[in-house]
Amino acid sequence: MNVIVCMKQVPDTETLIKIKPDGSGIVKDDIKYVMNPYCEFAVEESLRIKEKHGGQSVLITMGPAKAVEALRTGLAMGSDRSIHLNDPAFEGADGFATAKVLAEAIKKEPYDLILCGKQAVDDDMAQVGPALAELLNLPHVTLITKLEFSADKKKAKVEREVEGGKEVIEVNLPAVFTCQKGLNEPRYASLPGIMKAKKKEVKAINAAALGLPGDQVGAAGSKTQINRYLPPPSRPPGKVISGEILEAAQKLVKLLREEAKVV
Repeated sequence: MNVIVCMKQVPDTETLIKIKPDGSGIVKDDIKYVMNPYCEFAVEESLRIKEKHGGQSVLITMGPAKAVEALRTGLAMGSDRSIHLNDPAFEGADGFATAKVLAEAIKKEPYDLILCGKQAVDDDMAQVGPALAELLNLPHVTLITKLEFSADKKKAKVEREVEGGKEVIEVNLPAVFTCQKGLNEPRYASLPGIMKAKKKEVKAINAAALGLPGDQVGAAGSKTQINRYLPPPSRPPGKVISGEILEAAQKLVKLLREEAKVV
């Protein structure tokens, strides 16, 4: 089975993010970038499908030159080849504009299944997967934690967690699924895998190659726009209550009643 994995490079979750003084964006100097954690589950699932059913695992991402690092990580894990959608015209894209570019590139590829992370940890919008499915006119299921195929590989049965239990859905293929924690445990890239990744294909594609006009990509093709970035409001420092247990408990109750006003 041929599986396409849509992935994204994001700032490391341990990176301290600073907002520009004018609120126009974040300070990108010295930021460490990694593969989006939820995309790791999608890459791993594509590799397991390939190992069990044959076919290819193909990675695709949209981003600047440094996004190749994330593609190389996936190739080192075991994916076969990758596609890098790189063009200044793509900058500033929201979820819809991103999905538009991905869809046009995917139309040129053979596939039985498309996997995405459930969301990117930088913007947390969780829109690209469903939008991609709509643009490709494919069924989709989000937040899957289990994936199985019928004997003829024409249908997939997936599970996802719902309040109080699990939901089981059967879908005709091809389809789009977004992956989350619990689906699998992503592998680490081995040293041989890292060496092999250097020779695997990273195909660069720009807007002209996709035949997309400028008003359909990037900020111009977006349905939403960010007006300003603001840091979360600062929290007042906590208080340490000292003394004997009974005395400390009395002080705590008094503070909760008089200051916090929660009791």
